[in-house]
Amino acid sequence: MKHLMIAAAFALTTLAPVAAMAGPIEAACNRSDRPQSSRQLCRCIDSAADHTLTRSEQRRAARFFTNPDEAQSVRMSPTRSDNEFWARYRAFGDLAQQMCGG
Repeated sequence: MKHLMIAAAFALTTLAPVAAMAGPIEAACNRSDRPQSSRQLCRCIDSAADHTLTRSEQRRAARFFTNPDEAQSVRMSPTRSDNEFWARYRAFGDLAQQMCGG
């Protein structure tokens, strides 16, 4: 999860101020207490989310910042919809690492 956070926030450096355009992932990242996070990193993570997750999926993934147990529950879920979401979430993490360096 740490790598995911670091990996995804570097690409949106050209956007307007965070408060005006922050998506669910960026907002959750900015609120997190992780010492390695920064506004720039959170913007990059949000950009990766925009490329791989729907807005609804972004809101769902944003909850993982405050409740990592929810992520584990989704990952271990036997339902098809959770498995499909988890595959897209993993793709998001991979893209975030590529885009944001990590």
